[in-house]
Amino acid sequence: MLTAAISGDIVAYTSLNQEGRQQLESQVRHLFSDLEKAFSAYCRLIKGDYIECISEKPELGLRLGLLLKTGLKATEIDIDKYTEDSTRSKYLKEIGLRISIGVGNLDEFDRETGRVDGEAIFLSGREIANQKTFNKDRIVIKNSLFFVSENEKWENQMSPVIDLIDVLLNKATGKQCQVVYFKLLGMSEKEISKKLGVAQSVVNQHSTSVGWNAIEKAVIYFENLIQ
Repeated sequence: MLTAAISGDIVAYTSLNQEGRQQLESQVRHLFSDLEKAFSAYCRLIKGDYIECISEKPELGLRLGLLLKTGLKATEIDIDKYTEDSTRSKYLKEIGLRISIGVGNLDEFDRETGRVDGEAIFLSGREIANQKTFNKDRIVIKNSLFFVSENEKWENQMSPVIDLIDVLLNKATGKQCQVVYFKLLGMSEKEISKKLGVAQSVVNQHSTSVGWNAIEKAVIYFENLIQ
C-alpha cells in the first residue's frame, strides 16, 4: 500500500517550561483534529515533541506536512513567556517544526492499535533522526523540510521545490503562516477573513507576502507527480 508517512520534530521544544509545553501540545492536538476531519489523516504525538502523520492518499503528503508546519508556526502561544532558554526558543518561533515526508509502502498500518511499520515511516523517521539537535551545544539548522522516497525520480524532481518552500516558510510570520494554513485546508480568502476577523485585503496581503501562489503550485505539482 503506497502511503505518505510524515515524521516531525518540534524544534527547541525543551526550551519551554512545563506550562508552555502543555499549551503547545494542546495546539498540536488541535492541528491533528483538523487534519483528521479534512483529510482522514492519522496523526499522533510521541513524547511531547515528535509527530507522526499517516495518509493512505500519498499525494496528500506535502499538503499535510505544510499544514503541520504552518499550523505550529501560527500558534498563538507567547513562546517568550514560557521559555527557559531564549537562545534556543528563537528557533521554535522561526522554524517551529522539522518535517520529513516519506512516500513508500507500509507493511502494516492499524489506526486502532497505532501499529505503523514499513518503508514510508522508516524513511521519514530516519531523515528526522539525522537532523536532531537535542543536547547539542550549538544549533545549526540549514533545512527543515524534506522529501524522501525510494523512487529516485520523485526525489530529484521534488528536491529543489521542497528547498524553496522551506525558505519561504522559515521566513514567514505567524500571521502569514495562519493564512497559508487555512488556504491549505481549502478555505477562500473571504472565509479566512471572516474567521480571523480581519479585512479580506489583509488576508490577501499576507498571502502575497508569503508567496502563496508558489506554494500552491508546488502542492499541486506534488499531488500530480505522486498520483
